[in-house]
Amino acid sequence: MGEFESTLAIHKIIPEFCPKPIGWGTFKNDTNSHFYICKFYDFIEGVPEPNFFCEQLARLHSSHISPEGKFGFHCTTYNGNLPQDNTWCDSWEAFFANGLRHVLKVREDRAGHNLELDELMPALFDKIIPRLLRPLESEGRTVRPSLVHGDLWYGNTGIVDGDTEEGIVYDPASFWAHNEYELGNWRPERNKFTRRYFQAYHSHIPKAEPEEDYDDRNALYSLRFNLHAAALFPKQESFVRMAIDEIRRLAEAYPEGYTSAAA
Repeated sequence: MGEFESTLAIHKIIPEFCPKPIGWGTFKNDTNSHFYICKFYDFIEGVPEPNFFCEQLARLHSSHISPEGKFGFHCTTYNGNLPQDNTWCDSWEAFFANGLRHVLKVREDRAGHNLELDELMPALFDKIIPRLLRPLESEGRTVRPSLVHGDLWYGNTGIVDGDTEEGIVYDPASFWAHNEYELGNWRPERNKFTRRYFQAYHSHIPKAEPEEDYDDRNALYSLRFNLHAAALFPKQESFVRMAIDEIRRLAEAYPEGYTSAAA
């Protein structure tokens, strides 16, 4: 249901940017097995051309308004087999923190307790998140909820025109978010969306203020995707190590938390 509803939401805004969703359901003889049907595309190998692709993505992020005027989604969506907490929130900071706590719990349930990660939680939730996200919603600034794909790495895109290298997206895990959250999944070196994609995207939608926080905001958003990977692949220590190292770096950068922004 989550993938169907996510694709349907994207398709309503930009039909040419994703496969048309047709239906979904549960098998009668196996209620733990489900199906999803959409239009078929025979993809061409490669990564979409950045300019057109990012123009379409910017259209998605800047079109329409959250039906609740809030951050969240009307149903559970899944990053791989990882359910996301899409409970509606008025505040982007609160929504992001709730979602991150949920991911951390799932990671612990699947991979076991990590003392080093646990020791960093006060810094993450009491210092880093308020310092980097609260300024977005302070001093007259607001965050407009944007519909995001939610799992936009290069493996969830496909080229449909070999001449133009125009691409579409699929396998979304959508919710209404800060538009820059989408780009957090482009930061890890394992992704093939290079700096050209960041530049192309921000030629359509400028970086949010305070702009000087942009790179560390992106690092914070990327942290959630690394924790997704740590939960999805619990035997691969590299993902949780990347998360720990990033939290440590941000904690050292912002030891005073949000108050340092106003000092």
